[in-house]
Amino acid sequence: MTNREIIEATDRTQVGVYARYPVAFVRGRGARLWDADGREYLDFFTGLAVNNLGHGHPRVLGAIRAQSEKLLHASNVYYNEPAARLGELLTCYSFAERIFFCNSGAEANEAAIKLARKHGAERQGGRYEILTTFNSFHGRTIATISATGQEKYQSGFQPLLPGFRYVPFGDVAALSQAVRKETVGILVEPIQGEGGVVIPPPGYLRDVRRLCDDHGLLLILDEVQVGMGRTGTLFAHEQDGIRPDVVTLAKALGGGVPIGAMLTTETLAAVLGAGAHGSTFGGNPLACAAGVAVVETLLGDGVLENCRVLGRRMLERLERLCGELPMARDARGRGLILGLELDRPGRPFVAAALERGLVVNCTADRVIRLLPPLTISAAEADEGLEILESVLRAGA
Repeated sequence: MTNREIIEATDRTQVGVYARYPVAFVRGRGARLWDADGREYLDFFTGLAVNNLGHGHPRVLGAIRAQSEKLLHASNVYYNEPAARLGELLTCYSFAERIFFCNSGAEANEAAIKLARKHGAERQGGRYEILTTFNSFHGRTIATISATGQEKYQSGFQPLLPGFRYVPFGDVAALSQAVRKETVGILVEPIQGEGGVVIPPPGYLRDVRRLCDDHGLLLILDEVQVGMGRTGTLFAHEQDGIRPDVVTLAKALGGGVPIGAMLTTETLAAVLGAGAHGSTFGGNPLACAAGVAVVETLLGDGVLENCRVLGRRMLERLERLCGELPMARDARGRGLILGLELDRPGRPFVAAALERGLVVNCTADRVIRLLPPLTISAAEADEGLEILESVLRAGA
């Protein structure tokens, strides 16, 4: 099928919940994508931080091929080897002692919300409320849009699930003032990705951890976008030297295969006994085999160091651009989650970049978000930034 045929068939048959660009990708390798008409693109979006190892990584493809010849699915009424191996890896290299596998970030956050409420009901006299932050994003189910502090995701879906209140991101004093007897936990992103690549003040997560300790609250970290190496460490919170109570993962964990995970402690996990929660495809053998390959590659192939080095290099160039272009107001990021804030809507520049063969994204209306593969080369990083800069200068 051609680009046009794919687009027409999609628009004719699918629910129109996506504001799509008129390109249909059919193949990827490394940091490159090709559309159905054979045109090549440099990918600085990676499927929204999913393809952290790039497209077609040989280790991930090898794991998927090998597992596909053995077993695609088995019910959670039974055990399977890939889920056991991935659980061992994640508990070995994190604070966690127990893992719940699911299919997406929204499902991982749903599991965290249910865990917090069950903990509050059984151990803390009925506490149920979770504090989250304005400008946050935690998913698109009813519970997770209720947890999300952005009205645009909630409009038309009221009444929302009760039990969530929002405070400004990065403001520990506001969090402290918001705590009351019903509060059971705090759900926060280490970096607000969908909110505009917003990085909190230094020490924020450490202060939130102390606040939770002082009030007997659970600290739940949503690392769906920033986990799995995106910030230069396997988990973003490692850079703050804290131990959370719950972490949620998805996106990059499966290297392109849908998977989510909730990580927690032995003590907390005990409140979710048999039948308290579940997911038909959670812990799917194929997805978990891909996850094992992803985690092992992140830990052993110099990927995290490359992310840190090229992330600094790219951020420095974006900062220089802010000094040269009046429309570029701020550059920020950590590792290879980078944002360039403009003084005007960014979507036209995203479209112009796509025309020139660069895939980027705009979030929070005015922030150009860059999420290149963690395996990207210095030459590819420079190539992409040159395209972006030319697009911005042409539109200045």
